[in-house]
This record gives sequence, C-alpha cells and structure tokens, in this order.
Amino acid sequence: MAVVGVLALQGSFNEHIAALRRLGVKGVEIRKPEQLQSVSSLIIPGGESTTMAKLAEYHNLFPALREFVEMGKPVWGTCAGLIFLANKATGQKTGGQKLVGGLDCTVHRNFFGSQIQSFEADLPVPELASKEGGPETFRGIFIRAPAILEAGPEVQVLADYPVPFNKFLDSDSFIEDKKENAEEGGKVIVAVRQGNILGTAFHPELTADTRWHSYFIKMSNANVGEEASSSSLVPAEVDITSNQQPRSDLPIFQ
Repeated sequence: MAVVGVLALQGSFNEHIAALRRLGVKGVEIRKPEQLQSVSSLIIPGGESTTMAKLAEYHNLFPALREFVEMGKPVWGTCAGLIFLANKATGQKTGGQKLVGGLDCTVHRNFFGSQIQSFEADLPVPELASKEGGPETFRGIFIRAPAILEAGPEVQVLADYPVPFNKFLDSDSFIEDKKENAEEGGKVIVAVRQGNILGTAFHPELTADTRWHSYFIKMSNANVGEEASSSSLVPAEVDITSNQQPRSDLPIFQ
C-alpha cells in the first residue's frame, strides 16, 4: 500500500489525512524537502495560497516539489493546491506568488469572490461516478475558490460549473475572445486531471464523500505498480446520502 504525503504547511491537511484514514490509507505530514523521499504521492491541500507559498519558500520546498511533479509522481491539489500546480495563475496579489507548475492550465486565484461568497453546489461528475460508483453528482464546497479559465489539450475536464456572463466580465483576466463569444453565460472548469496530476477547485476533504480520495489513491497505486482493487483500498462503508456530515449553511452561487 502506497503512503500518501500531505503538505502540512497550512490549511486543511488534517482533514485530508482523516479522509485517507477512513479509506484505510496512511497519510503523513510533509513539511521538509527530504520528507518527500518517503512518499509515493502527494496532496497539496486548500488554505491561503499566498501564505502557503511563503512558507514553502521559507522551507526551500519549491525545488523538491517541482522535482516530485516532474518525476511523474501523483499529485493532487485542492483549492489553493490547485493554484500551486497551475502553470499560470491570475488574479493574484501584487507581486504574485511562486508556483510549482506542471498542470497545463490558467487558474484565476479568487474567481468566485471573497470568504462571504463561499458556497456549495452539486457538480455533475460522470468520470468520478463511473470509476468510484455512487451518485452522478458531488457536493462541492467552494471557499474563496479559484476556477480554471483555460486548460491545455492534454487536460481532462472532470467537472465544470455554470456562471453568468457578467461573472466572466468581472474577471479582468478572462480570455478576451471567450468574452466576445460568450452569450448569456458559460462554464468554468473546477476539476481536472492531466496524467498523474489531479486538481479540484473545491474541498472534498470537508465532506463525508471519500470518492475523490479513493480516485487519487488508485492513481497512486497504479503509479507504483500495485493493482488498485477493493482489497487494496479497504474503504470504510459510507452512505453519502444519509450519513453525510452536517452541511454548513452556505448559499448556492448564482
């Protein structure tokens, strides 16, 4: 069984480790470059991306993180972690921030707005449902969430979300030709996969639905030559319709 590292500089790393534990998988906290040598895959959690970047730079983690990605090891970024993995990020604070890169996409850092504009939404996830079973939708929790505005040809879109046209216009970094071609509205991408890189703009670790974690574990197992079967995962039985953790009272984005 592969050991999954979770970058533990700031943000929801404890929640990711708890989700892995519910699936019978060991997650270990990563804070130093040398610790990456002991894991076969890595989760970069949600949090405050600028703070995480400053802490990563302080601990000299960027060279090791980039090497980890370049080696083709499975990496999953959620929310701020997605920003880290993007080749290009817009909507950043003055001076920007360092990125790990590797994911051929352009991410808008705070596309959906501030903390008070956080929301929940049921996302159609046909690929996830096909591989992991369960409902055809996933309850995404978006907290100061980014969105992917452009994705390269090798990037597989796993989930998107409709937004009104004026939201595109408010995003000064949105691609001009897409503004011109959009009519009443459009969609932004909120979950992708490119080879061994997985990215979600929302927070699966804050729900009782562990299908995204199971999906990533199978990516990890396949990478180290293990057969990703139900016997290797030993997941806990979770009824995501009746045993889900209480939802926070967040509005649906409109």
